[in-house]
Amino acid sequence: MPSRLDQLETLHAADPDDADVPYMIGLEHAKADDPQEAVHWLDRCLALAPSYHYAYFQKAKMLSELGEDDDALAALDAGITRAAADGAAKALGELQELRLALA
Repeated sequence: MPSRLDQLETLHAADPDDADVPYMIGLEHAKADDPQEAVHWLDRCLALAPSYHYAYFQKAKMLSELGEDDDALAALDAGITRAAADGAAKALGELQELRLALA
């Protein structure tokens, strides 16, 4: 039986414009303790859907794990700006909360 990651990669190959799949692949890499690959996939998600607010959140967490705190804060700032512009209050609050924790 194929792994969840294999299944997601098959889905991504079938529909490379679906932003949900790169986000889920990024989360799988995060769970597998591969933050660099997680960031790569989260960036792909954001390239497809800049309003995917939780991709900013997860990207910042992964960058922080890599010790790239300035980049993590920059990801959060981008997410905060986007969530505010989109009127996404819940995402905005969570992004701001993580920013305070990392600052």
